Amino acid sequence: MSARSNSAQELAANRAQSRHTSMFVRMLIRAAVLRRGRAASALLAMVVAAAVGTAMLNLYVDVQAKLRREFRNYGANIIVVGKDGASLPADALSHAESVINGRGVVAPFALIVARTSDGQPIVVVGADFDRVKQLDRWWSVSSWPSTPQQALVGVRAASVVTTKNQPFDLSFEGRTIHLTPAGTVQTGAAEDSRVYLSLADFVNWTDVQPSTIEVAASGSPEDVTAIMHQLQASIPAADVRPVRQIMEGEARVLGKTRSTLMAATTLIILTAALCVLSTLMGWVFDRRRDFAIMKALGASDWLLNAFFAAEAAAMGATGAIIGFVLGIGIAAWIGRVNFHAPVVPRFTVLPVILAGSMLVTLLSAILPISLLRRVQPAVILRGE
Repeated sequence: MSARSNSAQELAANRAQSRHTSMFVRMLIRAAVLRRGRAASALLAMVVAAAVGTAMLNLYVDVQAKLRREFRNYGANIIVVGKDGASLPADALSHAESVINGRGVVAPFALIVARTSDGQPIVVVGADFDRVKQLDRWWSVSSWPSTPQQALVGVRAASVVTTKNQPFDLSFEGRTIHLTPAGTVQTGAAEDSRVYLSLADFVNWTDVQPSTIEVAASGSPEDVTAIMHQLQASIPAADVRPVRQIMEGEARVLGKTRSTLMAATTLIILTAALCVLSTLMGWVFDRRRDFAIMKALGASDWLLNAFFAAEAAAMGATGAIIGFVLGIGIAAWIGRVNFHAPVVPRFTVLPVILAGSMLVTLLSAILPISLLRRVQPAVILRGE
């Protein structure tokens, strides 16, 4: 008998709770319908703010990823060199690859000064061409070497080592190698005055091991700095240095992009917050009699505050969802018109926009809620 009584009480409590929840939802909907003019203006402000925020954040995340990929095309951002010009340890390349672990490109280089057949000095570099193709995509190369004893000749070095693209000889410490030009390289930098051959041919000819490892590490500036520390710890016999032109240029561009987009988004959100605040203030004055009746019937201040905050939060959530859909479209349009590249929708932005929109409306509701607590039922119901 006692079990049945407890079950009946629980059922009655659940039904009462369900009725309260249903009434709460109906009141929210009725408030929005009866004052749809004010609700529409506040909702429109939140939609605009959410759309702009979504577009800006989506553009920033997508453009940041694209810019980092573009900067990787400009070569290494980390240089690992042997101390005092010495060759690197034999296992340096494997250690570097272990640290990078798919987060970038690693390429070894070995350098010497050789002599041409008429005794002129020329810088010769041994390189892994497959890695260099990935690391230095910005090089202008007419044709890459594909067979042993082929050389990639800088455009300025070509006039020193060969005439009319003919085979030539280079000597180093009494050893001579016969090379055939495969193509030329032009970068506008030191590479134009060098001769490049495969690392295997270079080591067989000179017995000199790589003294430099160039690394194009991906990630944020903080990630690149962390990789540098890991490389230094993994290869203590080497000096690890940043390529400051690349790192500083990347940080500067990303920083300006972030500050511009964040400033624009902040201004839009502040404007929307002011619009929502004015709307909610108007709601309080328009509905003083409704709130007075609710208080006279026994509604607590907590219940009225929760009801008003729920209205504001519902408005923020609705505006965020509609604005997110519009913002994705705006970001795609901006990417196509200004960047001539597709902007991938970043759905990770949605939780940020949703939470931000609800936070803006709830913060805007603080002042109206404080006015709501001052409502005196007796004064309002007497018409004063």
